[in-house]
Amino acid sequence: MHTAVFLIEFGAVILGLGLLGRLAARFGFSPVPLYLLAGLAFGDGGLVPLGASQEFIAVGAEIGVVLLLLMLGLEYSASDLVTSLKTQYPAGIVDFVLNAVPGAVAALLLGWGPVAAVVLAGVTWVSSSGVIAKVLGDLGRVGNRETPAILGVLVLEDLAMAVYLPVVTALVAGVSLAEGAVTVAVALAAAGAVLFGALRYGRTISRFVSSDDPEKLLLVVLGLTLLVAGIAQRLQVSAAVGAFLVGIALSGEAAEGAHSLLSPLKDLFAAVFFVFFGLHTDLVAVVPVLVPALLLALVTSATKIATGYWAARRAGAGVQGRWRAGGTLVARGEFSVVIAGLAVTAGVAPELGPLATAYVLILVVIGPLAARYTEPVAAHLRGVRTRGDRRLV
Repeated sequence: MHTAVFLIEFGAVILGLGLLGRLAARFGFSPVPLYLLAGLAFGDGGLVPLGASQEFIAVGAEIGVVLLLLMLGLEYSASDLVTSLKTQYPAGIVDFVLNAVPGAVAALLLGWGPVAAVVLAGVTWVSSSGVIAKVLGDLGRVGNRETPAILGVLVLEDLAMAVYLPVVTALVAGVSLAEGAVTVAVALAAAGAVLFGALRYGRTISRFVSSDDPEKLLLVVLGLTLLVAGIAQRLQVSAAVGAFLVGIALSGEAAEGAHSLLSPLKDLFAAVFFVFFGLHTDLVAVVPVLVPALLLALVTSATKIATGYWAARRAGAGVQGRWRAGGTLVARGEFSVVIAGLAVTAGVAPELGPLATAYVLILVVIGPLAARYTEPVAAHLRGVRTRGDRRLV
């Protein structure tokens, strides 16, 4: 009976996602907001709460994030990553200042203390690589001039998490300075080892993975990605960073074959990830913190747009590309939820969890819309201003 209920629930979810995807395609926008709303409908306090399939959906959501970052990494080589890090680090600094500071200030104004300020700074700082990877693919912008600038910011954020997450874990647990330093050192060493392997032995790895048989190629790439992601997560680096670096390490025929084979699988599990996020959003706890969450979302949407605009301009993108880059970076997601979860588990501030959930939910819905419409709105406003100046003349 349990298996039958599981199949019915999961089948209904997948069928519903397929129909929502068709609806989004008909109107020309990303299906991510619809997937999230579907999760809310089937989650706690929703219309039809799920029971038997939630555990499987949770595992599928983890795989979805891993595959999203793997596919993003397959688009670029190890040399592209190094070039991006060398050229985009000023954008990373601007990103941190503009987007982490509002979260820290908000926590202090709410009276939650310095530890909560560090946590909320991370929640507002890091964009969602998973959502943005999905949006770039949906909108056909992977090859755009501004996309390397977007990826540069995302890569710097993801790699920064290798330091930030161990620091936050140590802070909320109240461990000693020595213990916290050991945790950070292990995380940095693990991230460095994976990156070194991708740079030094990328061609060897690609030859090992490459195969003329699609079945063998799929199994080896998927197995390697999950293995590295799991080891990275175990070492407090982040499964997403591990998966991204696997994609970077693969090149040539191996990368092209893996991309075509994994694309449908990635789309399936990515949709499951967004549903899972909605499933675990308790609307009752979120309602009281909606106003501060909305204000914080508006402020940090503006700061992310400014970050993307500045980074794309520095990379030589045109005005339209700058606005597209800014709008694309607005979404927050998986890392923000993980950061808030660490603090909530440790009892840092009871209101922090609901606020972070509301904040992420708002921006993960607004993010795909901002990616699609920021540039057209900016172009319209520029046109209105130009016409107004002409009338004055």
